[in-house]
Amino acid sequence: MQFLAYILVYPFLWLISILPFPILYFFSDLLYFIVYGLIGYRKKVVKSNLKLVFPEKSEAEIKSIMKGFYHHLCDMILETIKSMTISKNEMRKRMRFENIEVMQTIAEEGQSIALMCGHYGSWEWLMIMQEHFTNHKGYVIYKRLANPYFDRLVKRIRAKYDSYLITTKEAVPTISQAKTKGEHIIGGFAADQSPKANKAYHWNSFMGINVPMYTGAEMLSKKFNLAVVFCGVKKIKRGYYSTHFQLITNEPSTFPNYQITDKFMELVENQIKEDPQYYLWTHKRWKHKDRIPTKMTK
Repeated sequence: MQFLAYILVYPFLWLISILPFPILYFFSDLLYFIVYGLIGYRKKVVKSNLKLVFPEKSEAEIKSIMKGFYHHLCDMILETIKSMTISKNEMRKRMRFENIEVMQTIAEEGQSIALMCGHYGSWEWLMIMQEHFTNHKGYVIYKRLANPYFDRLVKRIRAKYDSYLITTKEAVPTISQAKTKGEHIIGGFAADQSPKANKAYHWNSFMGINVPMYTGAEMLSKKFNLAVVFCGVKKIKRGYYSTHFQLITNEPSTFPNYQITDKFMELVENQIKEDPQYYLWTHKRWKHKDRIPTKMTK
């Protein structure tokens, strides 16, 4: 059944991916009408999240952010599909790296990197960055898709840009093996979403609300001495993004536990406050806000 779903959907996705951008965004507008206007996909979750973290904003302001978010979400969906066939030259024009030298300096010194970003702007198109680092292999931590055929498709798209998807369980053995071989890596972590409350070791404020936080990127950075770099993404205009890199530390073991995680979440929060419509509001990020932490911060 999963294979049938794949062979039925794949040709449709491929046809969308070869569309010129003006037509692609026409379909994005149509998708927005369906997702926001007709279906109302997760509108209650989005509105609840926004009202929770922006209690000072009026109903009109919340609605404006919601509309902006759904427009951006539909653009992101179509842009992700476009990744199947987009050329590297076209991607380079649309995803600009403003201060890539921050990353290059670390790479030239022979240190592996933990690149941390939020679910903000366009995190999918960041994969083109890997072409700047011929001596560092790129890995992205992800959650495996339920359909194995679509899962392989996503991996193939990433591999075109020398970036490889690995699960959380694969992260330690993969990085360990690379270190044993004397290889350097860039590990991509979108670590701003909500872990299970009963498995969280650290809770802190995010957008003014006490929530559990993922600490895996920090743990791996300390275990393997990875320089920690934050990647902020800014939407310039439709289909065009710029990034800015900020070194958090190249000596992670010197930081007290969870300070790296807290700094990362602070930087994500700053992005959201500047342009909130570009954050992934459909995720139930604050669902554990009323829970009592089951594990104490160490």
